[in-house]
Amino acid sequence: MDDTALAAQTVLIVEDDYYLAFDTADALRDAGAGILGPFPTEEKAMDAIRLGRPSAAVLDINLGNGPSFRLARLLKERGVPFLFLTGYDEEVIPSDLNDALRLQKPIAPREIVASLAWRRQGSA
Repeated sequence: MDDTALAAQTVLIVEDDYYLAFDTADALRDAGAGILGPFPTEEKAMDAIRLGRPSAAVLDINLGNGPSFRLARLLKERGVPFLFLTGYDEEVIPSDLNDALRLQKPIAPREIVASLAWRRQGSA
């Protein structure tokens, strides 16, 4: 992966699995991205995005209390692209969010980076 694939991007990471969250953050940093988080809860992530707008986001659907899509809807409303990182099947994702890319756990952090870089190229 090009070490500047995500240069000048700030990526919000919302993931409650400590190792996956920090491995993802490291991989994104290696690709040139700035990192917001990682945050283990929606509430902490929402507090952070009130202070600054990320360029993109990686969201776990289940942060301990079952699936939640409040943060995804807020990001969509603000025009921030995001992808879901989840063990859930795609049927769990509400129809208003089904245009978001869904990456299935377990996944290598480099695949997350590649997906975000591809999305960025597709929207440029």
